[in-house]
Amino acid sequence: MTSPSRGQGRTERLVLPGVLTAEQAAATVAAIADQQRPDGAIPWFRGHHLDPWDHIEAAMALDAAGEHARAEAAYRWLARHQNPDGSWYAGYQDGDPERPTDRGRESNFCAYLAVGVWHHYLATGDDTFIERMWPHVSAAVEFVLALQQPGGQIGWKREHTGEAVGDALLTGSSSIHQALRCALAIAEHREEPQPDWELATGALGHAIRRHPERFLDKSRYSMDWYYPVLSGALRGPRALARIEEGWARFVVPGLGVRCVVPNPWVTGGESAELALALWAVGESDRAVRILADIQHLRAEDGLYWTGYVYEDDAVWPVERTTWTAAAMLLAVAALGGDEATTAVFGGERLPDGLTPGCC
Repeated sequence: MTSPSRGQGRTERLVLPGVLTAEQAAATVAAIADQQRPDGAIPWFRGHHLDPWDHIEAAMALDAAGEHARAEAAYRWLARHQNPDGSWYAGYQDGDPERPTDRGRESNFCAYLAVGVWHHYLATGDDTFIERMWPHVSAAVEFVLALQQPGGQIGWKREHTGEAVGDALLTGSSSIHQALRCALAIAEHREEPQPDWELATGALGHAIRRHPERFLDKSRYSMDWYYPVLSGALRGPRALARIEEGWARFVVPGLGVRCVVPNPWVTGGESAELALALWAVGESDRAVRILADIQHLRAEDGLYWTGYVYEDDAVWPVERTTWTAAAMLLAVAALGGDEATTAVFGGERLPDGLTPGCC
């Protein structure tokens, strides 16, 4: 697998005045591609950890840049190494399937395949790909829904022993809500209705919107603030009200978004994801401002430092991660009107699921 040439692909969709030039966008795409292993795996960086969710996010960024063969190789890696129960392990050393670092199986990691597969299909129109990946998406969804609780929320994970963890995370369940909607879109495309998935999606959305008590309290984390918006579970006035409620707590003007309060630490991934959420609810100007603010995390090779401790004027941790760069590219792609990315994160054409009772 050769590295992409600078300027190839669809990097014109990844240009954002005041944020990324064409040359910078191409450098970031090339830097992500350089971290991809020959077998398609995309670790955080070479020699380090791979988790399925971030691997998929990096593949989606490659698709947004027109590097479809590389993205497909990433999905083939997942297809080859899916566990018999439809899951993947939470971590692999350098993407080596023979060296899992965490044999727990996290529900949101497994569900996210549906988002990546639908995004790749929308980017390529490749029906052969979607047919080949359908059994893997279906198996992953069934694994995840086996962890759904009576209140609609999704249990966090299944331990390596097989024990189900019923505690639910708002961020994880919100990500799963987006994934289930993408899985339903794939099923609709294949004309293979999944009424059980629709009911499960509706119940999950109801829990996210109406029952915060069903989730572990992680309100110190910015992801719990914006993820119900990013995932599409919240839209309209309620989404905007949620953004306003947390803005002063989490946004550090000129630097980006805190990962967790009260720590003086802004992170590129959370900042880019917030920008995506802002775009999705019509706040594009604020989204651009957030993305411009985090360019201080950009490294010379086109990747991005994971975070910055502003009270110490120190980059921390000292690592440049593919998923941070990928989140940046996906946010820029949405703002630039990339159709696959806007469809997946805008959600207007995604099925909502059937909500029992009041929504």
